[in-house]
Amino acid sequence: MAEIIQRDGTWAFDGSTVRITPGLHRSVPLFRQTYGEIAVPLEAVAGVAYEPERKRGRLRLRLREGADPLLQATGGRLPEPADPYRLAVDIDRSGVAEYVAEEIRHSLLLEQIPKEPAKSYLVPGPPVPVSVRSSDGTVSFDGSQVRIDWSDTSDRVKRATGPRIIELPDLVQVEWLPNSGYEDGFLRFVTRDSVFSKLPPEKDPFALDLWGSARRDLLTALVATAVMARLPHPSTRSGEYARGDPPHLTAAPQDSVPPHPPQPPQQDLHDVLLRRLRQLGELHRDGVLTDEEFATTKAAVLRDF
Repeated sequence: MAEIIQRDGTWAFDGSTVRITPGLHRSVPLFRQTYGEIAVPLEAVAGVAYEPERKRGRLRLRLREGADPLLQATGGRLPEPADPYRLAVDIDRSGVAEYVAEEIRHSLLLEQIPKEPAKSYLVPGPPVPVSVRSSDGTVSFDGSQVRIDWSDTSDRVKRATGPRIIELPDLVQVEWLPNSGYEDGFLRFVTRDSVFSKLPPEKDPFALDLWGSARRDLLTALVATAVMARLPHPSTRSGEYARGDPPHLTAAPQDSVPPHPPQPPQQDLHDVLLRRLRQLGELHRDGVLTDEEFATTKAAVLRDF
């Protein structure tokens, strides 16, 4: 057993699994403490390194592309302190850190772990149900459906539509961008027939606009990851892994959903368009939508067609 225990957390390697446990000190980011312990199987690891610095070093675990739904959902956008695959190491423990890294590297070589992208998720992601309260509302995922309950400060267009419930089979992709504290972020759920998909996050009833506490809004990545882990793996998109695609997007398997789904009959499209425009008109007449909001939303609907 190779193990290093630090205020920032604990890494333990038994030859087959790297077990990462976040520390309980207040300096450990809320996201890592909430995400909890992660068991990373050796076959999910691409490499490991210890990076010494003058006062403190860092252990970094690099995972194979496509092995972890967290990395897939966040697309490298997690702030470095919130990254669960790094460990701050006190300088007097650098020898232990080097030993742990060397043991992992030796096992990778011995087991001949491939370096190419994984064809399925090898790390399970957070358990469900999971629920996070953000600046724009509360988002929950129970393994089969996403539910968004808007806050009192949400845009009135969102509040007028009521709670948003999205079934997992209807989801095409999840998009996540963190609230940096300087710029807003968002968590967007894209379905095949999203009416408001072209709207900005603050008005999109399929998206949470992340504008409040950056520390707490970061927890929405938990929901994004839990959903991502249960969507078809990105490698099913084509015969080989789509390395050039944005890491935060995913799609349904190629054999179940064609790249360009057949369009409904023209009459059906016409009926759907009229129904959506009628709903928008009612919201406008009731004073829920302003003239500008009505015009913007109407234009978005028409673009979808």
